[in-house]
Amino acid sequence: MTGPSDRADSRPRRTDAPRADRSNAPRADRSGGRAADRPDRGGQWTARAGADRRGGRGGRPAGPAVDLPRYAAYQAVAAVHRDDAYANLVLPSILREEGLVGRDAAFATELTYGTLRHTGTLDAIITDAAGRDVERIDPPARDALRLGAYQLLHTRVPAHAAVSSTVDLVRSVAPGATGFANAVLREIAGRDADEWVAKLAPPMETDPVGHLALAYSHPQWIVRAFAEALGGDLGETARLLIEDNERPPVHLCARPGLADPVELADEVGGAPGAFSPYAVYLAGGAPGDLPALAAGRAHVQDEGSQLVANALAVAPLDGPDGRWLDLCAGPGGKSGLLGALAAQRGARLTAVEVSEHRARLVEQATRGLPVNVLHTDGRTVGADPKLPEGHFDRVLVDAPCTGLGSLRRRPESRWRRQPSDLPPLTRLQRELLTAALRAARPGGLVAYVTCSPHVVETHVTVTEAARRAGVPADFVDARTLLPAGMPGLGDGPTVQLWPHRHGTDAMFLAVLRRG
Repeated sequence: MTGPSDRADSRPRRTDAPRADRSNAPRADRSGGRAADRPDRGGQWTARAGADRRGGRGGRPAGPAVDLPRYAAYQAVAAVHRDDAYANLVLPSILREEGLVGRDAAFATELTYGTLRHTGTLDAIITDAAGRDVERIDPPARDALRLGAYQLLHTRVPAHAAVSSTVDLVRSVAPGATGFANAVLREIAGRDADEWVAKLAPPMETDPVGHLALAYSHPQWIVRAFAEALGGDLGETARLLIEDNERPPVHLCARPGLADPVELADEVGGAPGAFSPYAVYLAGGAPGDLPALAAGRAHVQDEGSQLVANALAVAPLDGPDGRWLDLCAGPGGKSGLLGALAAQRGARLTAVEVSEHRARLVEQATRGLPVNVLHTDGRTVGADPKLPEGHFDRVLVDAPCTGLGSLRRRPESRWRRQPSDLPPLTRLQRELLTAALRAARPGGLVAYVTCSPHVVETHVTVTEAARRAGVPADFVDARTLLPAGMPGLGDGPTVQLWPHRHGTDAMFLAVLRRG
């Protein structure tokens, strides 16, 4: 079938009809976005056959009106599945090109991210309702059905509106599947989400991992990894999975010396963070439009990332403290915070990034700060004269990882990652941490950080790298480097942060002191 990006003869546009009064219309759960309240379609934003194009993304086949926020969400979901795109990169450009703002943009965003988070469970339900494996459904119709099923099961959009608007969408992107889509959606509408889980999920008593995976839409291997990291507590594992499916707030980092977090919170209409001394919680909107970000006084950064970077900076250190190193710096968030802290203390940061593109991002993120950016491989410590052994006082290793700790922000990642990704990643992590320990001077500090709670990427990597480094190193109790009274930090000496405990990404932190 031909998808909307394959044609250039028309595209959705807003009709000239006045907007209906929707002051009492239902809204999508947790999004603040507009939900459909009309039996024919969800609102007045539409695509019509033969509409003039005005430079947006590809058009669609001629057909009836299509709700524009839903069509924008369809474009984003289709790009993720068709092109391996990332929703956080492709959706903003779609919203700009389609001219969507306010409640319509919020609704499109909710549909996009909600559908991507729940894809696994939605696919199981669609398979059952359709009587055929979801992979046998034509991709445009499949993505439209996912959007429709999400509306039926996870929003307050009325069933008739969800069905009719999705059928309109299918008629536009996969016209031969219109009747099929109508039948599947009506079958799905016959049960609510809990009833579908009760029908399709294996019993919790006999297959807890399988049950949690389908109930909360995560691959089984990730559920198993989370449960292991949480000590086998399935109740807490379920709470983590639930939190993974919630839309996270935007966190800003007020750069020390350049912005006060309380004043920044007032400026952007947000609130100071709960734990990081630099965090500001932003209720919504487009953070890229904020003057503070454009001026380099703040940047977008999860509070957990702020905490682990700051832990390295506040750790007690004897002797000189002017040479800092970020061994895996791209795209530059932690380098930006460390660079601002270094500026206050007369130190200088060397930021290393192996990717040329990401090295340029680090340069942009640290402009005006005492940061030198090196485009090289961090494992060349000792071989590269700019990365001598035994030279640096504080070293950060924010190692490449599976990213399982940020699935709520990057929902498509849970379906792309595989257990086979672990061996090459953990080998790279050990090599980078070994290089970092060599780079640190005697008495210097190394912080190993991953945005993953998988024990192979955390405890196993740290212990193996410390054993193989060829230099003595002792663990520092990382709990003492985080805010006093912060709950749920475990027994030490390492720390694992969690979305359901701390409201942060699942960042892991280990701090070692070279002997």
